[in-house]
Amino acid sequence: MKRTSLLSLALFVLLLLLWEGVVRTTGVSALVVPAPSAVLIVLLEGLTVGFLWPHIWVTSVETLAGFALGCIIGFIAGVILGEIEFLRQLLWPYVLASQVVPKLALGPIFIVWFGFGMTSTIVITALICFFPLLENTMTGLQSVSPNKRDLFRMLGATRWQMLIKLKVPSGLPVIMAGIRIAIVLALVGAVVGEFIGGSNGLGASIITAQGMMDSTLMFALFIVITALGLLFYQLTILVEKYLLSGWMKGQDQ
Repeated sequence: MKRTSLLSLALFVLLLLLWEGVVRTTGVSALVVPAPSAVLIVLLEGLTVGFLWPHIWVTSVETLAGFALGCIIGFIAGVILGEIEFLRQLLWPYVLASQVVPKLALGPIFIVWFGFGMTSTIVITALICFFPLLENTMTGLQSVSPNKRDLFRMLGATRWQMLIKLKVPSGLPVIMAGIRIAIVLALVGAVVGEFIGGSNGLGASIITAQGMMDSTLMFALFIVITALGLLFYQLTILVEKYLLSGWMKGQDQ
């Protein structure tokens, strides 16, 4: 594993050196492709001077708020639709229709409804995170072993007890997979929301840099967004490992 990580790091450094060499030898304009060294200088300046931190904070708040809202609603809706077949057949076409519409197209409507700023961005992010939790929760609840389900029925468990003590714990790995997908999409939703109606945040900063034709700053912002996404994803992995370790202990007992 360590060897693979070292090889991956070496490949990354090699690509950066190749990129730097091509830019310097060909003399390509920084407006088209800036050198990695120039991007690093702008990035360090933004972090040390501090003008990037408020935008990082805004995007982080929008991402986590939209992620939490979308996951909570998606989980509850997944449980309801997974447990009540009539509602699943009745509402599923509308749920699916809400997801096939591009969120970028819905942005202007959300701005009319919620105004410019964080609220509309959080709503867009929540809508993006909603479907992975809904789908994975329904799948997880339906993946319970028939033998365990029959055992709970024989023991006289109520529908609520079966849901809380059997279906949700058994479907936890699938539900957590949906959360992993949602946290990645949450950052995408926050940045897209800022593209449309944000005055602050990393997405809004990219639009500002585009207006100034500052490609170096745009690349620096791409790096910050990537680092933020990797951080959120790794935190989700840690939470998943903690929850699934308890799940594995429960399975062994």
